[in-house]
Amino acid sequence: MSDQRQLLADSAERLFESHSAAAARAQSAGWQRALWEEIEALGIPDLLVPESSNGIGADWDDACAVLQASGRWQTSLPIAETLIARRLLAAAGFPAPSGPASIAPLYSGVLSCGKHGWQFSGQLNSVPWGREVTRIVTVMPFENALRLVMLDSADANLQKAVNLAGEPRDTMRFDAASVQTASITGHEADNLFGFAALATTALISGALQSALDGSIAYACERKQFGKPIGQFQAVQQQLAAFGAETAAVACAVRAAGIAASAGDASFQIAAAKLRANLAIGVATATAHQVHGAIGFTEECALHHATQRLWSWRSEMGNDRYWSLRLGQSVIARCAENFWSDLTARDDAASKGSD
Repeated sequence: MSDQRQLLADSAERLFESHSAAAARAQSAGWQRALWEEIEALGIPDLLVPESSNGIGADWDDACAVLQASGRWQTSLPIAETLIARRLLAAAGFPAPSGPASIAPLYSGVLSCGKHGWQFSGQLNSVPWGREVTRIVTVMPFENALRLVMLDSADANLQKAVNLAGEPRDTMRFDAASVQTASITGHEADNLFGFAALATTALISGALQSALDGSIAYACERKQFGKPIGQFQAVQQQLAAFGAETAAVACAVRAAGIAASAGDASFQIAAAKLRANLAIGVATATAHQVHGAIGFTEECALHHATQRLWSWRSEMGNDRYWSLRLGQSVIARCAENFWSDLTARDDAASKGSD
């Protein structure tokens, strides 16, 4: 781990931990203004913005470390979305707007250019934190090229919705809304949905670690037949399997983050998101078995972790979606090329992380 990555991870860990009690109440307490101001002060939203654009100049490996800390302490704010939005805006030559922003990988509609300038008519689907941000960023094709499109949330007809964790996932409809746009290139622009999935996978990794830590601690406290349940071999075996799943996801996130920093990471992102999705089933079942009924109450930290995990499992690609993507990529290259393709990816990523 580089010194910069370690420093970022430690700083984020301390910040999010210090606000963890407020984060646990965020579903009912609303927007965490004080925490967001501290996040801005640390420069976290500008992590992926190049230094030439007045950003931090960190890479995706660094960003994933910060997002894992966010997921671990159930920080309920659009950190991942703002990171990606500002990265795209910088790539298109736009100054980053102040405050939080969101992204919209899923949309339907038409981008047009006429006498009234650039306009968008259509719908943005499941926009994270749509009601809480002023700008939404997405990438749309126009005349055989990609364009970054920045929309003003005030122009939208908003249909509010939330995921299982109570986090906003709004539908936003626009009718000939004026937009700011510019041509854009780069891996994030080519695969916005995939990079949103990578950010979600990093959050999952952190939340899995939180659920594991809590389950181990509770197993040492909860007693049955006169001794802590953590001393029973069956419980130890379940927790060991839980730990293996959590470690596997952390490794997958690290591999995808390093690959994303080096270049095209579509395969590694697909593998990481699928691995994380599959781990959620095993992890949450074990965590709730260990905790018993108390794990489903809002007073228990596990409740907030698993609500997010169950939400994130289906967001930015469910099990079926990523299984198909991986299978199709292997079939397209034929089975005899699978091993050489896999090792070539890992070799390229390793060189990029040196």
